[in-house]
Amino acid sequence: MHDEAHGGGLGSRLNWLRAAVLGANDGVVSTAGLVVGVAGATQSQAALLTAGLSGLLAGSMSMAAGEYVSVSTQRDSEKAALAQEKRELRERPEAELRELTGLLASRGLSPDVAREAAEQLTERDALRAHARVELGIDPDALTNPWHAAGASFLAFTVGALLPLLAIVLPPASARLWVTVLSVLAALTLTGWWSARLGSAPTGPAILRNVAGGALAMAVTYGAGSLLGAAGV
Repeated sequence: MHDEAHGGGLGSRLNWLRAAVLGANDGVVSTAGLVVGVAGATQSQAALLTAGLSGLLAGSMSMAAGEYVSVSTQRDSEKAALAQEKRELRERPEAELRELTGLLASRGLSPDVAREAAEQLTERDALRAHARVELGIDPDALTNPWHAAGASFLAFTVGALLPLLAIVLPPASARLWVTVLSVLAALTLTGWWSARLGSAPTGPAILRNVAGGALAMAVTYGAGSLLGAAGV
């Protein structure tokens, strides 16, 4: 049981870290697409700063709100599952003990050892045992929607700051290429990191990430150039 709890905690931390990397990646790509598109229409630093800040705030708030709603739903589901399990333990304890024994036996324990372990776990804390073994939930570590929202807001903001600063700080003659190169470098890093976290090959992940970001910037720059040429 100790190994399971340890593994679950590690998996949870990796999921949070992976979500942070993907949130930062979204901030990089969406803000880069926005400011590069505006740069295709105008070289006004004020316009670029306004567009970049607006995109940063809108994107980070949207990410935070979406994550809050999603995690709140997950937390409600977890609490409902725990309440149902508590009710079942109260109404039919013997059936729940047999169920826990079967679950432990399915993990490789002999029937006698599984029965003994199930009895000991039930005596110690029946709800916690069923929550972890049957439901895969740690009652002491339910997902927190505020933490998730804050992490998403921060991750997106950090990612979005790179293209925003890259487009407004350099001289007008260099800002586009500085932004493109900075964004592609950042996407290479986030692609590599996300692949490592998922124990996946890094090459394809980096290629997909960089290609997607480059395509987004090319499309938005082309659209901005057309609108700028048309005087819109």
